[in-house]
Amino acid sequence: EKVSVKRMKRFGLQVCRRAAGRCASTTPADLEGLTNTEISQKVIKGEVKFYELEKLLQPDLQRAVEIRREVVTSYIPNKERAAEFQKLPLENFSYADVFGRNCENVVGYVPIPVGVAGPIKMDGEPYPIPLATTEGALVASIHRGARVLSESGGVTTEILDDGMTRAPVVRLPDVHQAVAVKEYCEGEGYGALQEAFNSTSRFARLQSIQVVVAARTAFLRCKSTTGDAMGMNMVTKGTVAVLDALMKKFPDMQLVSISGNFCCDKKPSAINWIQGRGKSVIAQATIPKAKLKSWLKVDAQELAQLNVDKNLVGSAIAGSVGGFNAHAANAVAAMFIACGQDPAQVVASSNCMTTLEPMENGDLFASCTMPSVEVGTIGGGTQLPAQQAMLNLVGVAGAHPEKPGFNSQTLARLVCATVMAAELSLMSDLSRNTLMKAHLDLNRK
Repeated sequence: EKVSVKRMKRFGLQVCRRAAGRCASTTPADLEGLTNTEISQKVIKGEVKFYELEKLLQPDLQRAVEIRREVVTSYIPNKERAAEFQKLPLENFSYADVFGRNCENVVGYVPIPVGVAGPIKMDGEPYPIPLATTEGALVASIHRGARVLSESGGVTTEILDDGMTRAPVVRLPDVHQAVAVKEYCEGEGYGALQEAFNSTSRFARLQSIQVVVAARTAFLRCKSTTGDAMGMNMVTKGTVAVLDALMKKFPDMQLVSISGNFCCDKKPSAINWIQGRGKSVIAQATIPKAKLKSWLKVDAQELAQLNVDKNLVGSAIAGSVGGFNAHAANAVAAMFIACGQDPAQVVASSNCMTTLEPMENGDLFASCTMPSVEVGTIGGGTQLPAQQAMLNLVGVAGAHPEKPGFNSQTLARLVCATVMAAELSLMSDLSRNTLMKAHLDLNRK
């Protein structure tokens, strides 16, 4: 066990200086003619860097993965765990699509089943809903909700706002200069800063800079359109240009961090819930009384009261921020994984308020308001073949040739419509107390 701990330290990013010196001169020619085991031993001894196998062995990237698996296996403390590790799939995967883009120190891949719900009629058009999940009953539930909504005339959506944010934190010598930075960014200097930002991209267009001062630090929330990309890198690049321009005006300003958590990325926050981030979307539908009875076995009054008690009052008692819904994150996460989105951004993207209102004639008016859906149809995981295939299934892969941002906005609209389908179906089960039965029927063999 002690030996394996020492080896683990060596295989991480913390390579000892002596070993790093030997690794520095390793070239592809040094590995020619060597077996996988011989190369793995060089990694174990620190003569080859753990994370440079692909670089040294390309174009045979699968061989690099095989060797890395040997190295990892060598420090697993018992044979049983080592044997279990080998169950991780290795073959039938294009590692060239991942190398230098999506993942480092690759040892295989984790297959996740993908189901399709719907199609759901959204803004007059039918859309299939790709969902990658291991939660039994989820796809079936969303499928039912999508069918009900489509049979009821479909869902209509609106984009309320579209803008990705990055918020660096800077430090000034005193409070007065920090306030001066705020006044400059939000006032006379905004035009020059906007010009600097926009010069970094064909698609990035700065919409605003919101500055909050705390003591002698200033947090600059830069908001920008990003075309069809989710846009974090694009906005960060533009923000760097803003900071460079600010440094000339305020030479005593110090950059503390390019991200000061006022963005706010991949964390629960009130600012994303209130001001939005990415795409702010709202979806609505009216479900006739007859459809509620025949498909969902509920009435509008029951669902509306449950929504108040559970999604509004219950979430308020819990102190939830953005969680005024039944399970928006379920639908968001499954779509994100299937469509190559950043799974960590489910945190903010699942912010949702579900409203269900009974109409005088017994129909149900339903809506979902989602202020921070962070999606893109180009860049990141969207370029991987399987994920791109799902975006093509929806009809939004890549950048729109004529309307920058149209594809990513359509995907955001579909996320919101899918959440509505998920909400309607689950709330009906909860109203009838059939949730447990559905799970037992669909995910207990």
